[in-house]
Amino acid sequence: QVRLVESGGGLAQAGGSLRLSCAASGFNISRYTMGWFRQAPGKEREFVATLSWSGAWLYYADSVKGRFTISRDNAKNMVYLQMNSLKPEDTAVYYCAATSVVGSRNGDDYANWGQGTQVTVSS
Repeated sequence: QVRLVESGGGLAQAGGSLRLSCAASGFNISRYTMGWFRQAPGKEREFVATLSWSGAWLYYADSVKGRFTISRDNAKNMVYLQMNSLKPEDTAVYYCAATSVVGSRNGDDYANWGQGTQVTVSS
């Protein structure tokens, strides 16, 4: 059974940091592009970051560029999102997802999703 489980969310102050983790099971992430997306209350889901299996394709949303870092450990079947210099507008549920479309930033290309982890940033 394919499964993605996010963890590491919580409450942070503006300017602070959080590190999200995504544990994959039931499949090997080493041949998939892995992405992070987020959805704030009342807003549509938006792309955050994506990293291909080889690391050759790496993209960030402009809103997080320079502050967030996506990484992966294929041997451990794990994906991470290091979030620094957090802002209140980063408050959202963050989702980990997998796709076979290399480097995709389109959520519709992602077939497998986690349940999400809440990140709340206070001002």
